[in-house]
Amino acid sequence: MLEPLRQGLPPLDPAAVSSAASCALPARCEAVRDARQFTRGTLDQWDLADRFDDVCLVVSELVTNALRHALPTHASPASEQCPPVRLHLMRWTERLVCAVRDPSHDGPVARGTDDFSAESGRGLFLVDSFSDSWGWHPLAGRLSGKVVWALFQLRSAGE
Repeated sequence: MLEPLRQGLPPLDPAAVSSAASCALPARCEAVRDARQFTRGTLDQWDLADRFDDVCLVVSELVTNALRHALPTHASPASEQCPPVRLHLMRWTERLVCAVRDPSHDGPVARGTDDFSAESGRGLFLVDSFSDSWGWHPLAGRLSGKVVWALFQLRSAGE
């Protein structure tokens, strides 16, 4: 179900992008709340408030994973000035992509758990369940790290 994880975004015409927004997130637990607020405001502006619950859950999981698993164990003062995690929201006519960039080169790992009462370890399962597809890819060039993304199909106005 969750394999293969390392894959690029599905073909999306860059010329069809109708809107894009991004925000930098500091290496602090408040970043998850900030990401949710940013997502709510952005989806409201794009008249996609009806998708907020699913998108917000996925954004929360992707940002939480980046903060827990993709950051160095010690944060330097320089990282406060240059936040290590960035949330990108991109809207096409019939698609919305949420992407979280972090400095780690390690791909996300889905943990298999039979303990449904566990309080952690199900983030990627939730991302897989609430989005239409998801994946990750390493960054190249001047940017270091990776991007983990989730895609949501949007209904066209006639549906």
